[in-house]
Amino acid sequence: MTDASNDLAAQIGANLPYLRRYARALTGSQETGDRYAAATLEAVLADSAVLNAGENVKTGLFHAFHVVWSSAGAPLGDPDSRFSAIAQAHMITLTPGSREVLLLRSIEGFTEAEIAGIMGIDIESVAGLHEKALHEMKSTMSGRVMIIEDEAIIAMDIAAIVQEMGHDVTGIAATRTEAAALASREKPDLILADIQLADKSSGIDAVNDILARFDAIPVIFITAFPERLLTGERPEPAFLITKPYSEEQVRSAVSQAMFFSSTETLHA
Repeated sequence: MTDASNDLAAQIGANLPYLRRYARALTGSQETGDRYAAATLEAVLADSAVLNAGENVKTGLFHAFHVVWSSAGAPLGDPDSRFSAIAQAHMITLTPGSREVLLLRSIEGFTEAEIAGIMGIDIESVAGLHEKALHEMKSTMSGRVMIIEDEAIIAMDIAAIVQEMGHDVTGIAATRTEAAALASREKPDLILADIQLADKSSGIDAVNDILARFDAIPVIFITAFPERLLTGERPEPAFLITKPYSEEQVRSAVSQAMFFSSTETLHA
């Protein structure tokens, strides 16, 4: 392979975990998301010119995915969990295109101009769909949110964002042990968790401890190490925010997690 080919392959490889994250959130199924991400890679290998539609390799890759997925009829996958089934039922109620824009902007960090190129629409439409998505997400019910984070400033910032959204914070845990104890005192409707915790314990283990005791609870991981979770192994988190995060990213992920989780345990 030439140096140029090696560089292109490296750039595609570096952005593939984020494409898979987006594909899973969009289709409501890890299996289906991975299938269309793989189909996108096949299209790129067959003709790398499809990447030229974007301003760079990442936007080109996401544009290629949208072409492949849209050409197939923008399908949802077979639910691979209870939350996937609920997510798909709720997606039907959303304005077409609004969820794509929300994910691309708030979670993946694309600009309006980049989203327009990825989706093949104009910037004005992107702005309108984003506002529509935010409005629809605000209709979610409020719930109890537990935060697992060992950095006090970050924990307080996340708590403030969550409370401003109308949710109750059950507490903040800095270690795996504290997290288990906190969940035992009050079962949360949503968990926001970092990976690396104070005593070198793992936020992933803390979450698994909690999920082993209770029915499935939606989880948002906020981490500086997304590659540790976006590995291609099952299961993967439906909601993952990369540090440093923005307030908009947290709000978007929390709204989506609340919207797509069961409302049976949420407070009206």
